[in-house]
Amino acid sequence: MRLDEFFVFAPRHRPAHTNEALRWLISLRWLSLGGMLVVLWGAPALLHIPLPTEALTPIALALGLTNGASVLRARQAREVSGHELFGQLCIDLAAWSSFLYFTGGATNPLISLLLPLVAIGAAVLPAPHAWALALLAVVSYSLLWDNNEQLDIYDSGLAVHWHLAGMWLTFSVSAGIIVWYVVRMTAALRARDQALAEAREARLRNERIVALGNLAAGAAHELGTPLGTMAILAGELARNPGLDADTREDAQLLLEQISHCKGILGSLTLRAGSLRAEGAERLPADAWLETIFDHWRTLRPHVPLQTRLACGDPAPVLVADGTLEQAIHNLINNAADACPTGIECEAAIQAEHLEIRVLDRGPGMPAKLRAQAGLASLEGRGEGLGIGLLLAFGAVERCGGRIQFEARPGGGTLALLSLPLAALCPDLQTRNPS
Repeated sequence: MRLDEFFVFAPRHRPAHTNEALRWLISLRWLSLGGMLVVLWGAPALLHIPLPTEALTPIALALGLTNGASVLRARQAREVSGHELFGQLCIDLAAWSSFLYFTGGATNPLISLLLPLVAIGAAVLPAPHAWALALLAVVSYSLLWDNNEQLDIYDSGLAVHWHLAGMWLTFSVSAGIIVWYVVRMTAALRARDQALAEAREARLRNERIVALGNLAAGAAHELGTPLGTMAILAGELARNPGLDADTREDAQLLLEQISHCKGILGSLTLRAGSLRAEGAERLPADAWLETIFDHWRTLRPHVPLQTRLACGDPAPVLVADGTLEQAIHNLINNAADACPTGIECEAAIQAEHLEIRVLDRGPGMPAKLRAQAGLASLEGRGEGLGIGLLLAFGAVERCGGRIQFEARPGGGTLALLSLPLAALCPDLQTRNPS
């Protein structure tokens, strides 16, 4: 558990990085309060320096109560504004200025602890607020120069020794706090930039998929007429008694393939742009996959496909999804293009996910192409790793799944498709597969 998570029990979903900054400020304030209490209780006993505990205890108590209220504020989903962060840092500045007033003012080496507050303000506040905080810190330092309550230290040599030691200690603590906080903020900014870059890439991929969908709709409209003509001609050839049996059988197969093409074109509008239609058919996972495999076998009957299903008994009931069916078809097609002599498909339930493995014994995918798969179409290649794979990644990512390609031991490629059961069927009850 991180230090800031230990001190602040805030909700996981926060609207902006300013909420994260507030959590870090609260964590640092707990540490600051701890240091204040160490000085309050330890200095009289260890350093033999008398401190006005009657005046300092209320300051520490007020700072602790304020931080407790800040913890409750951090648990709210409402975004923290720059004015609020500025107020939080002003509270710390006021508390330490009051503490220093009763403990020697500017002669107290703890005066250096005002510097980390200024550095933190420069990191998280807008420029006007950061400059205002720096000005307040300078004013506070200046006022504490002449306005303070001096401590009674009877041994001047011991006072000088502990003053120098305190300066070293406060310098070390200040340096550590500044580095820790700036590093954390820099990491948060880098993570945010990375998330924005990934979101932009996803948006560009989605725009490309939408454009492909529009092209597909236009192509479906234009292909209807030539497919109808081809179906008529293939039907006449299949019924022609003057042709030999093999030719009529090929013509009948051609007619079946044309019928499949017309069915695919007819369902393009229903399949495009949606993850799942309301009221769609519900099927057990194994029955759904068998339907997909059987349909693929009718489209490519010359490529042997072996399947092994272990979806549980009974198998979870899923909502039939057209876009995911097409994604599975594309993965199988890619494997068949790489290895026309035969491919394998396995499916199993693993940790609330439906995992589908497509295996082939083809030449395999280079590691560079495996890393690029799904980010863009791989033009100029004849292995079928192009638009179909891009569409498959888009369909799977929309339901929270993932596709990975690995080198298969012994040669070939293993395509792993993992789909969360909760996304395939939201009302599916949690089950523990054996």
